Amino acid sequence: MMNVQSLIEKFYPEDNRLRQILLQHSKDVAEKALRIVRAHPELGADSTFVEEASWLHDIGIFLTDARGIDCYGTYPYICHGYLGADLLREEGFLRHALVCERHTGAGLALDVIMERNLPVPHRDMRPVSIEEQIICFADKFFSKTHLGEEKSVEKARQSLMKHGEEGLARFDDWCFRFL
Repeated sequence: MMNVQSLIEKFYPEDNRLRQILLQHSKDVAEKALRIVRAHPELGADSTFVEEASWLHDIGIFLTDARGIDCYGTYPYICHGYLGADLLREEGFLRHALVCERHTGAGLALDVIMERNLPVPHRDMRPVSIEEQIICFADKFFSKTHLGEEKSVEKARQSLMKHGEEGLARFDDWCFRFL
C-alpha cells in the first residue's frame, strides 16, 4: 500500500520552501484532477490512484536546476518527469511512475523529443491511461511560481505553445472531454 506522505518526506525531508512549493502545487493539481474524476464518472477513472499520482507527479523536481523554485540539482527542468519516474520505479510504484514520466507539457512524443534533441530518454512520453491524461491536464492549470492561482484555459494554452501543435491539440481535446 502506498503512503504518499512518507514518499514525499523521503525525498523532501526538510520543511523548506521547495517542499512547500511541491506540496501546494501537488494539492492544487490533485483537487482539480479529482473534480474532473467526480464530474465525469463515465470515464471510469480510479480516484484513489488519481489522488496519489497527482501528489507525486513532480517528485523529481529537486534533481533539476530551477533556482526560481529552489531546485538546485544538476539536470535541466524538463528532465523532472523521467527522473521522478525513476525514483518511483525504484520504490516499486510503476503505474505512478508513468504519470511522472508522461505529464511534461501535454506529453512528449518521441519524434518531438528527437527533433528538438531534448535531454530526456528517447521514448514516447505521452499520457496513455485516462488517469494519466486527467493529471497531465489538471497540471497545466497551475504553476509553481504563482502558487494557488488557477490559470484560465487560454493562459494554460499559452504556456503549452512552446511544446508544439500536437500538445495544443491534445490539450484542446482534453478541454472538450474534461471541462
